[in-house]
Amino acid sequence: MDLINGNEIAQEIIEELKTEVSAIQGGKPCVVFIRVGEDPASISYVSKKEKTAEKIGIESRLQLYPNSISQDELLEEISLANNNKEVHGILVQAPLPDHIDERTIFNHVSPSKDVDGFNAFNLGKLCQEQEDAFISCTPAGIIELIKRKNITTEGKHVVVLGRSLIVGKPAGMLFLRKGFPGNATVTFCHSRTPDLENHTRRADIIIAAIGKPQFVTKDMVKEGATIIDVGINRIEDSNKKSGFRLVGDVDFEQVAPQTKFITPVPGGVGPMTVAMLMKNTVQAFKGNHS
Repeated sequence: MDLINGNEIAQEIIEELKTEVSAIQGGKPCVVFIRVGEDPASISYVSKKEKTAEKIGIESRLQLYPNSISQDELLEEISLANNNKEVHGILVQAPLPDHIDERTIFNHVSPSKDVDGFNAFNLGKLCQEQEDAFISCTPAGIIELIKRKNITTEGKHVVVLGRSLIVGKPAGMLFLRKGFPGNATVTFCHSRTPDLENHTRRADIIIAAIGKPQFVTKDMVKEGATIIDVGINRIEDSNKKSGFRLVGDVDFEQVAPQTKFITPVPGGVGPMTVAMLMKNTVQAFKGNHS
């Protein structure tokens, strides 16, 4: 079993970006983070992104709004960032309040500044395999892990557990692309898939992104499979000061010994998501200055 260390690989990417940004003359990449409300997880995620941007030399601007902001008001704020030539990337932190439609918000971000890759325009470019598409950061991070570990995907069977627009669907599309990593046969599974184990047991690569703690067990995985665990879930643990610990969608202790490659939680896909956001921001800057 080979543990895929996302922290190490993310740090490699950050160092590469730091070198790239330090060589830029005449301005630096700038990303705007838009956060609505005081959700603790959102505060933590945005803070990590700000710190990583600072390490690389990317300017970040945090715009905070109360939960009471209307959808129209938020759209107007995004329009201002869209039209600001100093801003190269825009990220709207999810989740948003119930009265705001996330899809409408994501699609209002200018495609050329959509560093989160959630705009329908960039999802369409991904389907068309256009190289200048901004790819959602978590799927992009998954593919980068596969690439840097030189894991074979051509002719392999990839099973994606989950069908969200943020992870599942774009991840599957990336494995379908021509080239490396890609040329795989992809099966999407979800909450309505019957006999799920029949699919996972035939998978060479499993992408677990369903948000259910330790859902994937030993009997669902064939010997020598590669497991990419996207899940991050809290479960009670009286031995921890916090009273909980973080686990993925895969029962790591059970499953890891029979895998060829596996990502841990934490320290697997999570750090890659932030690193790929920064990579997208640098790409947006270069696209604006080409």
